[in-house]
Amino acid sequence: MKAINSIILFLSLLLVSCNSEQTLQKYFVENSDNKDFIALDISPTILNVDKAKLSADQSAALESFDKMNVLAFKLNDSNKAQFEIERAKVDAILKDVKYQQLMKFSSGKEGASVSYVGSDAHIDEFVLYANRKENGFAVIRVLGKDMNPATIMTMLQLIQKSNIDMEQLKPLQQLIQ
Repeated sequence: MKAINSIILFLSLLLVSCNSEQTLQKYFVENSDNKDFIALDISPTILNVDKAKLSADQSAALESFDKMNVLAFKLNDSNKAQFEIERAKVDAILKDVKYQQLMKFSSGKEGASVSYVGSDAHIDEFVLYANRKENGFAVIRVLGKDMNPATIMTMLQLIQKSNIDMEQLKPLQQLIQ
């Protein structure tokens, strides 16, 4: 009897611990091999900067940045219905309270938003989401450790000054064309 109770307890815990909630990470994994999507991971080496010439703030910003995950849906004549379904899925995921929206831009045919996961002082993930009814949409996850808005601003300045390694971005050219 004790063994049966232990098995029931184990199965109950297993069922409770299984979370069917959709997250961006799960969405990326589920769609990374889908032919309608372009998926890539971008490392900090894309910036191609001379670390010796960086200020202390720039070095700290670069150290806080782990990687970027990009998932882009390329719209074409044969996948318009799927585009609407996938866009609705991303919209639903980003409505979760864990994704705190910083800003949102929208016009009739296009839109963009910036959200984050974590607290104001310790951001784990920035999410940039842009969609355009003629091209498709892209979701960019900027992952790091202890990022904050000042770190992100410094990172953006660093990106502007860097010699970006375009080879890492080649798969995205399909989306633009």
